[in-house]
Amino acid sequence: MNDQEGLISGYSPDKDRPLASYAVLTALFNAIFAGFLLSVKRTGRTLPERVALSDLLLLGVATHKLSRLITKDFVTSWYRAPFTRFSGSAGDGELEEEVRGKGMRHAIGELLTCPFCTGQWVAAFFGYGLVLTPRATRFVAGVFTMLTLSDFLHYARSVSKKEAEG
Repeated sequence: MNDQEGLISGYSPDKDRPLASYAVLTALFNAIFAGFLLSVKRTGRTLPERVALSDLLLLGVATHKLSRLITKDFVTSWYRAPFTRFSGSAGDGELEEEVRGKGMRHAIGELLTCPFCTGQWVAAFFGYGLVLTPRATRFVAGVFTMLTLSDFLHYARSVSKKEAEG
């Protein structure tokens, strides 16, 4: 890429940002999305005219939980480890991690530590599942939604216990 006018390097002159790697990840996301649309067309399936409110709520809560499990959970740190460095506990079973490396390694590390960034991928895959295998997708989403509700009950119990003690 010719950057004679500083179009790319001028974006963040004081901090190295892996823009080319971000572009690759964006292209991958879009290629998967296009592949999904093509497979829907080739298999004769149709996209829903609209997504039911119940599915939006179910899949939205499940997306929230799964994206946090992927990006913050202690037990899932093993697959983030090549891209991150442990920084400490963030409380309630979650970790703080610093992204390490350059280029694609850094970009993947940012994706794997950002629940907002990962949430887009999770939501897309739940959407694909809703079209291709709705029963299985609703079941899986239901499990993560139940886990989210359980988390809120744990938090509520902790708060009520602290209030009772103090």
